[in-house]
Amino acid sequence: MRVSISRKAHFNAAHRLFRKDWTFEQNQAVFGKCNNPNFHGHNYDLTVSVTGQIDPETGYVMDVKHLSDLIKEEVEDQFDHKNLNLDVPEFQDLNPTAENIVVVIWNKIRNKIKPEFDLEVVLYETPRNFVSYKGE
Repeated sequence: MRVSISRKAHFNAAHRLFRKDWTFEQNQAVFGKCNNPNFHGHNYDLTVSVTGQIDPETGYVMDVKHLSDLIKEEVEDQFDHKNLNLDVPEFQDLNPTAENIVVVIWNKIRNKIKPEFDLEVVLYETPRNFVSYKGE
């Protein structure tokens, strides 16, 4: 029997969507107000879900405290109140779109959990705009 556990988290961060190899006009045409040279911010919400077998000894798929600690260390501590373009190494040469952010988060957590677990990360950039990634 496979069961999913989930943990919600939150962080605030600024970013600018643009390509260094494009002109300002090209960036403006594609990214619009998200191309603001002075950056803009979001209150990101995320849900991290881990799916696996229930451990017969503990009754857990995974200790949710451990999952909470991973999210704090790998996401909140590194992204919260940061400028993603300037302060987060993964985005030095990667446009910090919601799609790219969710993949970076997934990779950071994936490396810290057992390989037999499935992982899904859902990232809300706004209450109405969100992305999800399962490693596929």
